Amino acid sequence: MGIRYGWKIEKVILLPFGALTIFHEDLNRKIKEEFWIVIMGPLFQIVFTLIIYYIFGMGDFIYYSLVILCFNLLPIFPLDGSKLVNLFLNKIISFKRSHLCLIIISILSIAFLIIQENISLLFILIILFLIVRIYFEIINHNSLFNRFLLERYLNKYDFCKVKKIASMDMRQMKRDYRHLFFDGNKYISEDLRLKKRFDFKGKV
Repeated sequence: MGIRYGWKIEKVILLPFGALTIFHEDLNRKIKEEFWIVIMGPLFQIVFTLIIYYIFGMGDFIYYSLVILCFNLLPIFPLDGSKLVNLFLNKIISFKRSHLCLIIISILSIAFLIIQENISLLFILIILFLIVRIYFEIINHNSLFNRFLLERYLNKYDFCKVKKIASMDMRQMKRDYRHLFFDGNKYISEDLRLKKRFDFKGKV
C-alpha cells in the first residue's frame, strides 16, 4: 500500500508474524493515504493467521496471533491503534492538538493496563518500552509541530479544502487543509503566514 501511494520506504524489518515497514515521509501526506497504509498491517496479520490456520490447523497460533493483534490495536503510542486514533483526531482537530491528545490517551491507556493486568516480567518490559517511547514523543512535541510547519513552507501540497482561522495562530492548522489567516484587517494566505514565520530576512 505504501508503494501504491508512492511513499518512500526506508527499510523493512522481518518479524516472526509479519514485517514492520519504516517510511521516510512528510507529516503532511494525505490522511486517507496514511489510513490505508496503517490499516493494512492488522488486515495482513488477520489474513496471514487464517491462512496458517487453514493449512496447519494450529489453534494455539490463532490465540497468540489474536492477542498480538488486539494489543497492537490499543491506543498507545507507537502501536497501530494509536496511529488510527491520531488519524481520527487529525480529521476533527488541529495537528498540534491531536498530537497532544494522543499523548494523553496513551498515558491513560497505560495507566488502565497497569491497574487491570497481572504484573509479570514481560508485562513490565513492554510497559517500560512504551513509556520510554511516549516520553520521547512528549519531548519532541514542539519539534514535530515545527517540522509540520516547515514542510508546509518548503513544499506545495494539493489540498482542496480551505479552513479560515480568525487569527494568526498557526497552532490551529489541520492536515488536508489549506488555511487563510486573519491579520486584523484581512485574510492572508497560508504561504504568506508561513513566510512571516520562517523568512527572517524580509518583511511581508
